[in-house]
Amino acid sequence: MTKLYFFKCIKIAKIAKKYLNKLNEYSLMRRYISADYLIPVSSDPIKNGIVVVNERNEIINILSEDQINLENISIERYKGILVPGFINSHCHLELSHLLGKIPKKTGLIEFLKQVSRGPKYDLELITEAITKADEAMFHAGIVAVADTSNTINTKEGKLNSKIYYHTFSEIFNFEPDSAKDAFKKGIDLCESFSPLPSSITPHSPYSVSKELFRFIKIFCNKGANLISIHNQESEDENKFYRYRTGGFLDFYTYLNKNIDFFKAQARNSLRSILPLLPQSQHILLVHNTYTSFKDISFVDRYKREVTWCLCPNANLYIEDRLPKVDLFINSRLPVVLGTDSLASNDKLCILSEIKTLLKNFPNLSLEKSIKWATLNGAKFLEIDHTFGSLEIGKKPGLNLLTKTQGLNLTEETELVKLV
Repeated sequence: MTKLYFFKCIKIAKIAKKYLNKLNEYSLMRRYISADYLIPVSSDPIKNGIVVVNERNEIINILSEDQINLENISIERYKGILVPGFINSHCHLELSHLLGKIPKKTGLIEFLKQVSRGPKYDLELITEAITKADEAMFHAGIVAVADTSNTINTKEGKLNSKIYYHTFSEIFNFEPDSAKDAFKKGIDLCESFSPLPSSITPHSPYSVSKELFRFIKIFCNKGANLISIHNQESEDENKFYRYRTGGFLDFYTYLNKNIDFFKAQARNSLRSILPLLPQSQHILLVHNTYTSFKDISFVDRYKREVTWCLCPNANLYIEDRLPKVDLFINSRLPVVLGTDSLASNDKLCILSEIKTLLKNFPNLSLEKSIKWATLNGAKFLEIDHTFGSLEIGKKPGLNLLTKTQGLNLTEETELVKLV
């Protein structure tokens, strides 16, 4: 071996060592996170899947163990199932101070009375409850929230939150003569949430007049404005629209409101108000506790961008009833999950909503329920470029579901937020 060849070998070895050191240093900037199963949502589950994230928690690779040389790589290994961060597609953060204040299973109309006639609470107490609820959602693996507001009370908390929020500034007024003023109030509230994402939305069929629906429709047809409306939470809502009977007549008497102008529509609330909603906007129908097969078929045939939102624990809290979830499983339209508020729920936890659904509806798979809780919600909020699924380039958050059995949850399953 000549001296020249020897020195060339030494030089190559030094370069190789320097390259390996740089490679190891680069690897240290990455986290390799593995579990028994990985549910990317956008693709099939991966057994012993590995998610690779950089220092900014962006996904830079999705692997299975047989696709990678495990030498010199430190892998965080967990028992359980890895899923993306959850999207809470319906919440009322401003009502967080009402936790435990309203009796359960009294029905929607009594619930509405309790909310409307409740005592006035100190703003400091309300703000503290909002902050606490926001933090609880973050630790429960929720990365984005579609939140409905009637006040500006949540703005500061949202500005300081680690969670992405879209605020629906809710408009309601059932009296035709007051429609213009109610609409202006809703617009003012929506604008006050700037620079946060926000849009105006009607509250429900039983609380928005045709005149107010018309103002909203004209506004929405001028540009992008997501809609989120409560739908068929009570059978009284359908009776009110179909026959002008039921508990809502007493409710408006209780509010001292004259609704002599309202006439029976000879069809239920959903079929009555869907034509009144903007044609060009994506519409979220929330709760759907008393939505029937005929209603779903009607919406499936309707030329609108509609998403169904289920809030099972809130439905049990208020009406002691769940929607006919098996019908929604087969709908051509997407389904998302929400928690509603702490006035109608014990906690703001999407995992808890999933467990309630899986317990009561054996035909629903974990994979589909995870899609409802992640990608579908992200698509509705138009943030699926970042959230909703485990894909390269996204930053969706990463939740570990523990105490599982294969690709199934158990009653003991808990959530650990990893990213």
